[in-house]
Amino acid sequence: MTHSRRLPTYFISHGGGPWPWMAEQLQGPYGTLAASLQAMPGQVGVTPKAVLVISGHWEEPEFTLMSSPRPPMVYDYYGFPPHTYQIQYPAPGAPELALQVQALIQGAGFTARLDPQRGFDHGTFTPLAVIYPNADVPVLQLSMRVGYDPQQHITLGRALAPLRDEGVLILGSGLSYHNLRELGPVGRAPSATFDQWLQQTLVASTPQERIHCLLDWAAAPAARRAHPQEDHLIPLMVAVGAAGDEAGRCVYHQDDFFGAITASSFMFGG
Repeated sequence: MTHSRRLPTYFISHGGGPWPWMAEQLQGPYGTLAASLQAMPGQVGVTPKAVLVISGHWEEPEFTLMSSPRPPMVYDYYGFPPHTYQIQYPAPGAPELALQVQALIQGAGFTARLDPQRGFDHGTFTPLAVIYPNADVPVLQLSMRVGYDPQQHITLGRALAPLRDEGVLILGSGLSYHNLRELGPVGRAPSATFDQWLQQTLVASTPQERIHCLLDWAAAPAARRAHPQEDHLIPLMVAVGAAGDEAGRCVYHQDDFFGAITASSFMFGG
């Protein structure tokens, strides 16, 4: 099945925990993020055949794909109101696509396995509940690989790129700044500094420069202040790998997230 248009890829900042189900928060720090996620179906332009999500909340020793036709829920957050542990995002899984993606990953020289038990974590169900609130688009979640090797995840993205011509939306879900100990005013400067580097790298650089910079991301200004552990940055590598030579643009940006933090999301191609 070939679509007449190649779908873009995304790296999105998905926000904290189950925020869409906490309406009082939406009035404050989440209004801008919510609007950017609601705008995505229009940017994509067609309803995807499926969404392939690489979430900053799932890593395995080898690349792993959820293969359940009806994925369960993973409530991987702490200290939120009781009702947020009853959330359902009943999107169908995509077991046939999982087999196809497994073959693509193996074709790139990696091992890849299927996990029939794995469910949607909040890196997947939280943004998708805003992007596709009817839960009517099949969703396939793909793990990161332990070790966070940028080159491996860029290579993974390149292997997934043909899916863009088959109606599959590739979505890297993390946060452009993820230092939970420095979320208040202390994070203002490092988040802004690292975001400037991201904008230069992802929007203003050539595709070749983009890859070169991302491979050496830890040398960027304030890199380890922004990402003491890079689990929420590595999904970007997959989105960029799948983007090939296509340009990037910033589709979400605010400098007062949680009052002080600079956060962004990016779209490639499309």
